Amino acid sequence: MTPARSSKRSLDRTDLMDPAAYAGVRKEKRAELLAVKRPRRVEIGPVATCYFECFETMVHQINEMLYIEKGGEEQIEDELAAYATMVPNGRELVATVMFEIDDPVRRQSFLSKLGGVEETMFIRFGAHEVVGKPEEDVDRTTADGKASSVQFIHFPFSAADVEAFKQPGQQVILGFTHPQYSHMVVLQEATRESLAQDFD
Repeated sequence: MTPARSSKRSLDRTDLMDPAAYAGVRKEKRAELLAVKRPRRVEIGPVATCYFECFETMVHQINEMLYIEKGGEEQIEDELAAYATMVPNGRELVATVMFEIDDPVRRQSFLSKLGGVEETMFIRFGAHEVVGKPEEDVDRTTADGKASSVQFIHFPFSAADVEAFKQPGQQVILGFTHPQYSHMVVLQEATRESLAQDFD
């Protein structure tokens, strides 16, 4: 059974807590969020992890940043500008994708061959395929072809896509078509159920 979630499709300052008040409930809030985040974390291949974002994960992210950095009013505006677009709008899924390699030399070599990977992510289910669109805040591949280790991807769904995705037991495949990282994975049903809540 997936945890109950907010139906909000946007994020503003009224959704945030005062850092002092947040400090008093931080432990409880982090524990509550674990149940939301667990089915939304998906490993793809040996080094990529996909974290599907939602209203709850973004509220938590900003509250944490405000609590840790204590930047006041100016920071609130900056954090909202950075993260508000990562809340699914009701017709999309939104993911943070991280390529995690501990060794810095190996990581540098790997990312140097991964340019454009943000353009190759897909979600496939039944006769439907949704190709990811990278967040447009900044170019995530450098001019010399090196990919960023962190990517922010939006998956825009049509009404027909949504209905097909919501079908119980629907097999959903998440992956990349990049020639240097063409890995894919079948989502667990608990993950599909959680992601289906992101749609209106």
